Amino acid sequence: MSQKAIGLLETRGLVALVSGTDAMLKAANVELIGPMTQVGSALVSAVVVGDVAAVKAATDAGAQAASQVGEVVSVQVLPRPHEDVAAILPTAPATKKTASK
Repeated sequence: MSQKAIGLLETRGLVALVSGTDAMLKAANVELIGPMTQVGSALVSAVVVGDVAAVKAATDAGAQAASQVGEVVSVQVLPRPHEDVAAILPTAPATKKTASK
């Protein structure tokens, strides 16, 4: 985790977060880690990881897209997070593999 930057997007309402997350994943080479998290009071958040430039571009695009359909509460990029930060982040979901016939 120490080599990757972390980007966080927090919105009020799920629709804005889904729109923002979609834009983040399309805008740059980043990976969504963990499920979208409900914070409370209609606040939801998503976390992406990647290199610093990609995470910055992704969070900018995500915030722009989310603000068009809802309220962006917070956007944060951590360029070189401490290794212990990974302990509080959601884990990456396991990829589903389909059996080929």
